[in-house]
Amino acid sequence: MELSQLPLPELHERPHRPVDHPALIDAPNIFQAIRDAGALLLHHPYHSFSGSVERFLREAASDPRVRAVKMTLYRTSAETTIVDHLVEAARNGKQVTVVVELKARFDEAANIRWASRLEAAGIHVTYGIVGLKTHSKLTLVVRQDPGGLKRYVHVGTGNYHAGTARLYTDFGLLTCDERIGRDATELFNYLTTGVTPQRHFHKLLVGPRMMKRALITKIEREEQHARNGRDSGIRMKMNALEDAEVVRALYRASQAGVPIDLVVRDTCRLRPGVPGLSESVRVVSVVGRFLEHARVFTFHNAGQEELFIGSADLMTRNLDNRVEVLVPIETPALRDELRQSLAIQLMDQRSAWDMHGDGSYVQRKPAAGDTRVSCQERMIQITQERQERIHKKKSAGAGQRARSRRVRRDAKRPASRPTTLPAAPKSGTHKLPPR
Repeated sequence: MELSQLPLPELHERPHRPVDHPALIDAPNIFQAIRDAGALLLHHPYHSFSGSVERFLREAASDPRVRAVKMTLYRTSAETTIVDHLVEAARNGKQVTVVVELKARFDEAANIRWASRLEAAGIHVTYGIVGLKTHSKLTLVVRQDPGGLKRYVHVGTGNYHAGTARLYTDFGLLTCDERIGRDATELFNYLTTGVTPQRHFHKLLVGPRMMKRALITKIEREEQHARNGRDSGIRMKMNALEDAEVVRALYRASQAGVPIDLVVRDTCRLRPGVPGLSESVRVVSVVGRFLEHARVFTFHNAGQEELFIGSADLMTRNLDNRVEVLVPIETPALRDELRQSLAIQLMDQRSAWDMHGDGSYVQRKPAAGDTRVSCQERMIQITQERQERIHKKKSAGAGQRARSRRVRRDAKRPASRPTTLPAAPKSGTHKLPPR
């Protein structure tokens, strides 16, 4: 980090400013925006953290219709307003529950201070399940909507930390899906009571109880599709791939002919391109101006594709010893955005490194005349282009509405009476006034 602060402007990237999510730009109420869309996919740092996640908590704290706020807090910072909003929510009479992880590496002392402040405000603070770290990034807001109580949920791949939200790439989902809301309620009941019997999750994949088995089952399903001549494919993005059981399942899938693309920033236990073992596997690491931190899992499933984002890396510590959450992405437009992001990274020719079968990495080099930018720079462009299109569309709509109002206003005006002007005198017949 100190190296990046050196006063050498010619070596610095152009300043980047996150933009608001298009659906939130002019939305007077974030809950209405989520309801209208069904779900919103956030992509940080391209989308503003303060204009989305912090806004979600800020409006929940002040909205008189909100009844309860529940949140897992693994890592945050002094510059982040999350804790302030939670305290304000409690002062405004909402039921607030926060699950604080006291063993977040390097942040143990800070999290004790945050927990003490939250407790002093009258917030119900718990510390998770004995023997498990709570690493999930989850917020649940319960609101009294006109049609009854409704649950709004945020599930993220990154921490509720304003600083890293500017430096790390992460995804987040804002949704009011009823079954996801019920699953989030069930998970918070588990985290705050420790009681485990008969807990069922309909859409969320929750670790450690079910996530690892579910992911391996989905990998094995792709293997069976390939063996039976059906379309198959796996694409995953994560920080690290280390769990031996998952690696063995991926090797078996590759031996069956499943195309497997892995974007792994850090440790990768799997070796790609080994004859007879992993010939259909490609491993790419992206190193750019932002640290790649998102976790994405996609399974082709013979055309019935499944896509998930969440907090878990494929490491034994995450899958066996932590409370983690993956959420499905089901809205077609959001699935397209997620696919596009993965495809851009896999095609990157400037900041991508290919892993070889011996574990070494070779950086890709653009061909002569290739003017394509890095995948992260391309995502900046795409996000800004989307926002510009929204602005143009809204400006055109505002102009059309203004013209329509003028037409309606003119139509309501009473017709003016015709004015009869006196006929002009014929040439040569007019008389001059007397002197």
